[in-house]
Amino acid sequence: MTLAARKLLWAALLAIVLQGCSSLPEGVEPVQQFELERYLGTWYEIARLPHRFEEGLSHVTAEYTLVREGRVKVVNQGYHAEKGEWKRAEGTAKFAGEPSVGHLRVSFWGPFYASYVVAALDKKGYQYALVTGPNHRYLWVLSRTPELPDEVRDALVEKADNLGFAVGDLIWVDHSRGAAEPKL
Repeated sequence: MTLAARKLLWAALLAIVLQGCSSLPEGVEPVQQFELERYLGTWYEIARLPHRFEEGLSHVTAEYTLVREGRVKVVNQGYHAEKGEWKRAEGTAKFAGEPSVGHLRVSFWGPFYASYVVAALDKKGYQYALVTGPNHRYLWVLSRTPELPDEVRDALVEKADNLGFAVGDLIWVDHSRGAAEPKL
């Protein structure tokens, strides 16, 4: 195989991998009539499926700030009690398509983006959301407050279950008092 053919093959493989990271999980449709300006601000992580980059974290929040039209600064942070320290990650997000659709691409690692799909949203008050990643291994229940009413929490978990997520594996995030304030 020539050098040019190998480069073309690698470019095609990279494009396939990157496309897969910004795709939608099977059966999940992003919310329509999404309003980014109302979504901005602080969200508390109520529950998540386990993954290594949030392992051991409590008091997890996400802060979304508009930096320019269609571009959002993302700051995620959480407290790792075992290590006695706050973890923080900064990234950027942009729409995957139309800005009225709750499907964004988020990056914490340079040019590598992954799907951020708002699968359910309190459209009246933008007080809670169900968010997925590019596949069924990533799921978050978010709220504007550290707690959700039981009926809202149960409805979001039921929706996630109906979409094929392993809701029995959800980690319920501790937001109780006692952790130090984040050091920004």
